[in-house]
Amino acid sequence: MKDYYFVLGIASNATLADVKKAFRAKAAEFHPDRNASELAPEKFHAVKEAYDILSDPVARSAYDENRRRNLLDSPLETATEVWKNYISGVLQ
Repeated sequence: MKDYYFVLGIASNATLADVKKAFRAKAAEFHPDRNASELAPEKFHAVKEAYDILSDPVARSAYDENRRRNLLDSPLETATEVWKNYISGVLQ
């Protein structure tokens, strides 16, 4: 499961305005026309996907419920994924 909050660099209690602001910043950073990195298109797509889910109240609610359920059903896997995302973000 992708952590869309991590992708946008926001907290899970972020407002819609926070989501939009983070999306604009990340989209500008990773837009293939502005970023020559080989990974830019992939990261741009991930940012767009995160925004599409987190900006839609129904989709965000379903996503948040799924995150909570995953944490309860498989806490070790979820914790491992969270730390892996955190460490990769720190090491970049």
